[in-house]
Amino acid sequence: MKKNRLILLAGFIIALGVVVILMAATPGTTAIELKLKDLVTNQEKFEDDYITVEGFLVEESIQWDADKIELKFDVNDEKGSLMHVTYEGTKPDNFSEGVIVILQGNIKDAKNGKEANFVAEKVQTRCPSKYEGADMENYDPKEHKQYIDNKLEEK
Repeated sequence: MKKNRLILLAGFIIALGVVVILMAATPGTTAIELKLKDLVTNQEKFEDDYITVEGFLVEESIQWDADKIELKFDVNDEKGSLMHVTYEGTKPDNFSEGVIVILQGNIKDAKNGKEANFVAEKVQTRCPSKYEGADMENYDPKEHKQYIDNKLEEK
């Protein structure tokens, strides 16, 4: 009977260890996904939350300080909403006009009528629609094959 209790106790300790490891490996916070307009209009509501938001980069607003490794810029959306962003980290490669910027972080200084600043912990860029394929309704496989054959002949 003692042997069964020891095996049961050992199994319980192992299971508890696995649960503790899984909890430590899982991020403590998950980001709330918001549209830029919703975040800008309700800044105070989301000030304590970890947020994911995306917008179009405003290229003329980019301020890069290589000494501090600090990047400041603005993002906007189709509806005219504008948000200032501060990021401590390296500037993404394709950081140019028209690029969609995906941000994760927190809103700061939304209280007391101050203009809010989004402090990003993570900044990613996503290529705009200019890299998407052509409309499949107008796709002609014969024309495509001819185009490929011509390219191969040129080489």
